[in-house]
Amino acid sequence: MKDLIWLIVVILIIGWLIGFIGFGAAVGNLIHILLVIAVIMVIFKLLTGRRP
Repeated sequence: MKDLIWLIVVILIIGWLIGFIGFGAAVGNLIHILLVIAVIMVIFKLLTGRRP
């Protein structure tokens, strides 16, 4: 399950990069929403991850 969250984060960031480079300002809001979702998922994962 923990790898699934990282996979989703990576996919969202790659999608953001492709959209940012490929489409410019045409879909700017959607691109930034994807980035925000990826950052929120990373923070969520760091806060809820197992403590050693």
